[in-house]
Amino acid sequence: METYTFREQPVASDIQSVASILGTSGFFNAEEQKVGVSLVCERLEQGESCEYFFQFAVHESSLRGYTCFGPIPGTKSSYDLYWIAVDTTYRGQGLGTLLLRQTEQEIQKRGGTRIYIETSSTDQYVPTRSFYERNGYHLEAELENYYAPNDNKLIYVKAW
Repeated sequence: METYTFREQPVASDIQSVASILGTSGFFNAEEQKVGVSLVCERLEQGESCEYFFQFAVHESSLRGYTCFGPIPGTKSSYDLYWIAVDTTYRGQGLGTLLLRQTEQEIQKRGGTRIYIETSSTDQYVPTRSFYERNGYHLEAELENYYAPNDNKLIYVKAW
């Protein structure tokens, strides 16, 4: 397995790298990709005040994967994991788990005690759901037909 450096602060080159990772993943539609990139831009423009936080996994100066997370407004210690994505070339090698662990540690340092993750109920997302479950998340709620007919929103949670 490769050795990764993790950093929290986005840099300008992350805009294109995140766009590429999301665009080639096969999991995110054009609108979702635009949102994912916009959060990096917002953080670059506003700093931490935007309350979007990141973990970037870098190997040999190339971005291989990232997470984006933030506190849930109106809660004391709950966080959302908005994005977790790994370059398709590096999927299945443990990088997603490393990113998730790094993110969980950062959330705990910030006083977080719960992490919520939402995903789709479609067959395409079976590996995603299995990944969350293997990493200690459990299904907390299901909202029927949320994304589209027969595409439910599944909400996973992990608490400390």
